[in-house]
Amino acid sequence: MSLVKPLFLVCFFVFSIAFSQTATITGIVLDENRQPLLGVNITSKTEGTTTDTNGVYILQLVADQKNTITFSHIGHENVVLQNLILTTNETFEFNPVMKTDAIQISEIVVSPAGNKSVDGIVNVSPELVRKIPGANAGVENILKLLPGVSFSNELSTQYNVRGGNFDENLVYVNGIEVYRPFLIRSAQQEGLSFVNSDMVENLKFSAGGFQARYGDKLSSVLDINYKTPTTFSLQAAGSLLGASATLETVSKNKNFTSLSGARYRDNSLFVNSQQTQTNVNPSFLDIQSFLTYRFSKKLKLNFLGNLAINDYKNKPLNRQTNFGTIQEPRALLVFYEGQENNRYQTEFAALKADYSLNENTEINITTSLYHTIEEEFSDIIARYELGDVDTNLGGENLGEATNSRGIGAQQNRARNQLDALIFNIAHSGSFKKNNTTLKWGVKFTHEDFRDQLRESEFIDSAGFFIRPSEPRFENNQPDEPFEGDIVSFESARATNFVKTDRISAFVQYSNRTNWNDNEIYYNLGVRGQYYTVKPIGLSTNGQFIFSPRAQFAIKPNWQKDMLFRLAIGSYQQPPFYRELRRLTGQINPEVKPQKSFHLVLGNEYSFNFSSRPFTLTSEVYYKKLSDVNTYTVEDVRLRYSANNNAEAFAYGFDFRLNGAFVPGAESWLSLGYLRTEENSANRGYISRPTDQRFKFGLLFQDYMPTIPNLKLYLNLVYNTGTPGGSPNNADPYDFQNRLRDYRRADLGISYIFADNTNLHPKGHWLHKFKEFSLGFEIFNLFNNQNSITNTWVRDADTQRQFAVPNFLTSRVLNLKFNMRF
Repeated sequence: MSLVKPLFLVCFFVFSIAFSQTATITGIVLDENRQPLLGVNITSKTEGTTTDTNGVYILQLVADQKNTITFSHIGHENVVLQNLILTTNETFEFNPVMKTDAIQISEIVVSPAGNKSVDGIVNVSPELVRKIPGANAGVENILKLLPGVSFSNELSTQYNVRGGNFDENLVYVNGIEVYRPFLIRSAQQEGLSFVNSDMVENLKFSAGGFQARYGDKLSSVLDINYKTPTTFSLQAAGSLLGASATLETVSKNKNFTSLSGARYRDNSLFVNSQQTQTNVNPSFLDIQSFLTYRFSKKLKLNFLGNLAINDYKNKPLNRQTNFGTIQEPRALLVFYEGQENNRYQTEFAALKADYSLNENTEINITTSLYHTIEEEFSDIIARYELGDVDTNLGGENLGEATNSRGIGAQQNRARNQLDALIFNIAHSGSFKKNNTTLKWGVKFTHEDFRDQLRESEFIDSAGFFIRPSEPRFENNQPDEPFEGDIVSFESARATNFVKTDRISAFVQYSNRTNWNDNEIYYNLGVRGQYYTVKPIGLSTNGQFIFSPRAQFAIKPNWQKDMLFRLAIGSYQQPPFYRELRRLTGQINPEVKPQKSFHLVLGNEYSFNFSSRPFTLTSEVYYKKLSDVNTYTVEDVRLRYSANNNAEAFAYGFDFRLNGAFVPGAESWLSLGYLRTEENSANRGYISRPTDQRFKFGLLFQDYMPTIPNLKLYLNLVYNTGTPGGSPNNADPYDFQNRLRDYRRADLGISYIFADNTNLHPKGHWLHKFKEFSLGFEIFNLFNNQNSITNTWVRDADTQRQFAVPNFLTSRVLNLKFNMRF
């Protein structure tokens, strides 16, 4: 089948260009006084347009080819963009300043995935984010296809980057740092990402070695910009998993624009495909708005608001999991009573004022408020039976459990509540002169956490309650009766009131220059932060961190289009609330910032193959970590030891080849290797919970040559298994076996009735649609049994602990539609 053959790599390159696809360049043209210019002519080889009264223009270009764009206006010298290469459906923003006293020629070379990245930032097309299928489709779904980024749970929006954990990633929307709920412990409870992919204009991502202007985290930066609408638009989408709507408006004078989105999601389709039979009602609602008002040509005010409600109700019924080996198959049967009800409600609001002081200087002031109320209420009793599996092919009980080897029960109870308020006020600015840029910023943050933790677990095995492995609970059951109180095997009880104040600042200087006909770029910066942790009833602790960072890039004057990069720097992460909380729930205000030294060497090579552009990006990296706060991972919940008693390292390499494997459609192939280990209390190095050695990712788009409007989208991920964890209260040094490898393919097929290259004349029933498509998706195409955690069960006869995998979602079919007016 012609749609399937290209999926297996090598024959990507045999296609020739069948038809042209388009991209868009847009922006505002200003004069020397930063005033918009009316009637500027913008022309390419095949298209042309002019600016309106606000200096705004939109021009469509032929994608995947070199374009030259000329800006001309009476009394001003021309501005010329040369060698501009954009991918299909990519939107590129360019805001030229036209001068009257000098000839101005600008040359911008744009690689197949956006600007050639001298700063190590990966640019991802928003159209890919919206089209590529995934169980939790959106920005994070695309990130997990990049090298160095992984997490083996398709329902989760969280991700690891080069050996880091979920708390080590920065996320910005229009320069505003955003947050996520704190108590979520299962990916089933997560719901929607903060980022609404239908509102995204551009997406940038750095997997390490990022600049000083970004905050104090150890691993990565996700930098999102939401759209500034230029016309009225209404978009609606729906599927068996939920629905969404996005509204774009522009005032008559174009001074006010609004971008609003509403999303609803119900994960029942996925949860019901798992091994545990449940009565489940997971509903997730998200409403966002991004508003912009232009007071003058120099002053602009932005507002970003978000309301999200995650309501997860679950009544598990039963479960059977077959595991073990062919020679020794086992089965775990579980019968449940009780229910869990988890609710997470977050509100976020931010104001940002942008002011152009003059042609070279821009400043802004941002203030934001984040509030979350989170509740975890559950009472679950699980009665389990561990036995052998009937392997008689002709028997009536094939696959069922026989010969019980262990019978027991487990009760989990939680009454957890958290109320958190985070306030930020920040100033930042930039000064640009010729090829040099100076950026600076200062920020004050106040955090107020009010947390009540009440959770416990009782385990009954072989007729007696298992007590914690502590000296005061030593006994010889069942040979000798123990007459003490029944004590939970594991518990956490704490009430914490913690306030934190932070003052951070940065300054960085960058320059582009030439050296013997070679283009040189460098960036030097430093960050500093002073913070105080003030828990009620405990001593106050204050600490200062200092983080210098540098980047260097050179583009040799070679015939081949190559760029080399080096990034080096110190990255320190002052503890957030969750990092201060011990396994018992108590706060340790003396926790130090975790420290990481980054060294990243990169190469970017752009070339043409069969008249189509491609880019091969390669990076090798090394991270040395100290004052490490060790943690364990339970599904998506991190539990810190709050001890700073470990050191660690991470190293590896990443490769990504992207371009138009099929004419008019961007795809990529990524490959990565990672090794990360930690040494806790000088006991020797063991694998960290995120030690996922080998990564392969494929994002692929195709179409049927005879029916070009029939599109195929595929994402494919292969990750080697991470450490499978250890039983409660067990020493992780004794449990270093790994989970099975993660293999998953998600396929989407859509028929495009209308889009920006396929509009219909008046009188046609599709004339009113700017976009309209119908399709279906098959998640987990090959029905692989992937697991994310283990349930540990004790054999009553041998007292052995068995790791029973908790399998993720199986194959699921989803129907969907998308339309825009």
